[in-house]
Amino acid sequence: MGVVTGDGTVGKALTVLDQVAGIGRPVRMRELLETSEFPKPTLHRLLQTLTNQGMLTYDPDAQTYAPGIRLVRMAHIAWSQASLAPIARPHIDALAANLREAVHVAQIDNGQVVFVDKRQASTKFSTLAQAGQVAPAYCTGVGKAILAFLPKPELKQALQLQAFHRYTPATHTNAETLKAELATIRKDGIAYDREEHAQGIISIAAPILTPANRVVGAMSIATATNRHSLDGLEAFRPALVECAQKIGAEAQSWQPPSLP
Repeated sequence: MGVVTGDGTVGKALTVLDQVAGIGRPVRMRELLETSEFPKPTLHRLLQTLTNQGMLTYDPDAQTYAPGIRLVRMAHIAWSQASLAPIARPHIDALAANLREAVHVAQIDNGQVVFVDKRQASTKFSTLAQAGQVAPAYCTGVGKAILAFLPKPELKQALQLQAFHRYTPATHTNAETLKAELATIRKDGIAYDREEHAQGIISIAAPILTPANRVVGAMSIATATNRHSLDGLEAFRPALVECAQKIGAEAQSWQPPSLP
């Protein structure tokens, strides 16, 4: 769910839209009201406005709200114009087919990472991350790979947006331990998720850097600890880094959305 700001009605409507979309299934108003920052009359008015504008759809039989067709259309346009996904797609297709592992591409937004694409050539294992999913930056491989290469002002701002909630015993719970790891990532050029976001899930990640060394995203290979060990992920490093470099070279003229 979003945070209420001084952006007036538009900001409030976007907060409600985020809340509905974030639940991941059709939701009733009473469920939204339980965690909403708005009183019932305001929430009802915002839901009606979003529905009238096609940003939400309402099922009168089930009495539920879900993302609307207009929002789906806008999301598709955003995917093609404002994300790395179209540039990365042929490269990660080839990598997934070669390694027979799931490959993710992510970008940073408001201190969190958004998975903009996922390609999987094998059905033996499916990762939890899906295109469109949002995850914390401080405890994911792709998130740390991006944070490590942000310019200092942007990194400072991004760190202030981290919740540092402890998901597992391996999760960073403060900025100081995270910054120490980010320094190592900058030197090594690679990041790991050591079961920091979900128990039993690990990943190896590489930043996507343009030739000017501007970080525009990150990519990762994620798997389960019953399939690979952290040491075993090292075998994927050369192919992962090479793929990230190819995407970065093509993304040189692409401009990521600015940090808020």
